[in-house]
Amino acid sequence: MRGCLRIYHQTQPSPSEGTESTSGVQVQPVVSPRIRLSDGRYLAYAERGAPKDKSNYRVIIVHGFGSSKEMNFVAPQELLDQLGIYLLLFDRAGYGESDPNPKRSMKSEASDIEELADQLQLGSKFYVIGVSVGCYPSWSCLKRIPERLAGVALVVPFVNYKWPSLPQRLIKDDYRKNLALSMLWFACHTPGLLRWWLTQKLFPSSSVLDRNPTFFSNRDMEVLQNTPGYQLLSRSKLKKHGVFDSIRRDFIVAFGKWDFDPLALSNPFPQNESLVHIWQGFEDKVVPVQIQRFVSRKLPWINYHEVPGSGHFLVYDSAVCEAILRSLLLGEDSPLYKPQLAS
Repeated sequence: MRGCLRIYHQTQPSPSEGTESTSGVQVQPVVSPRIRLSDGRYLAYAERGAPKDKSNYRVIIVHGFGSSKEMNFVAPQELLDQLGIYLLLFDRAGYGESDPNPKRSMKSEASDIEELADQLQLGSKFYVIGVSVGCYPSWSCLKRIPERLAGVALVVPFVNYKWPSLPQRLIKDDYRKNLALSMLWFACHTPGLLRWWLTQKLFPSSSVLDRNPTFFSNRDMEVLQNTPGYQLLSRSKLKKHGVFDSIRRDFIVAFGKWDFDPLALSNPFPQNESLVHIWQGFEDKVVPVQIQRFVSRKLPWINYHEVPGSGHFLVYDSAVCEAILRSLLLGEDSPLYKPQLAS
C-alpha cells in the first residue's frame, strides 16, 4: 500500500492549482455550492427533497465509482415531501467539482462526511446511504463515527477480496476477484499501462467500462440503454488526466488493504439506537448474491434485503429507493425484499 500511496502522491497536482487542467486548458468554473475542509480542500454538494430547516430526516448519499453528486437516486419527490426527507449528495474527493485528495484513505473518506455534516449543520446524528463503491466510506463511518449515525444503508455494496474474514472457498473461483486484484496491481505499479488498456481500441477490454453483459444483468442493460446521460465511465473521460488519476486513487483505497476488517465489526449500536441495512440485487453480476448473503450471516446485526430480478443499478428503481428510505427511516420492511433462500 505504501508503494501505491507514493505513486499517487507523485502524480497528483496540488489542490491549489486552481481551475487549470494539467494540460493548461481552462476547465469549467465551479457552479455548485462547496464547503472548505480543514485541510483546505473543497467539497461540492447538492441538496434535494425537503428544505433542511423543515426536514424530519437528514440523509447523506455517497456516490459510487465514476459517479458524482448528480447521480440518480430516484426516490419519489412526493415521498420526500410527505416524510420531510432532506437529501445531501456530494462529490467525493477528486470527482465532479470537489478537489482531489492526494492523501485519500479510509479515514479521510469518513472525515469528509463528518465535516460536511458539521459545516452544513445536519445535527448530532444523520443518516448515510452508500452506493456500490461508495459503501467503503460508509463502512469507515460505521467504524470511526458510529456516534454520529442515525442509520446506514449499504446499497449493492462492493466486496473487497482482501478482507481477512472472507473465506477462500467462497471466492476462489470468482473471476471478479482476479480482475479486481489484477487491476489493483496495475493501478499501483503501472498506471500508464492501465490507462492505455482502458482507453485503447485495438483489443477487446475486459473492463466494465464497455457495458459488458458479463458484468451487467438484463435489468442493468436496460438502465444503460434507456437512461440519458448515465455516468458510466467512457474511454473519452478516462483520457483526461485528472479523471483517470482520481478514479485510480479511489480504486486503490477501495480494493487495497483496509485498516480494519468490516466482517469482524461488532454491532456499533447494541441498544438498536441506529440500524444498518444491506440492499442487494439477486441478479447482480458486479457483486454476487452469495457473498452478500455470507456478509449478512457474518454480521447478523445488519438487516439484509434482496431485490428479485434486479442487478446492480437498484437506485434507478423508484419503488426500491422508496423501500430503502422507508426501511432506513421508519423501520418498514416490505416482504417483497426478503431473501427467498437461506444459503
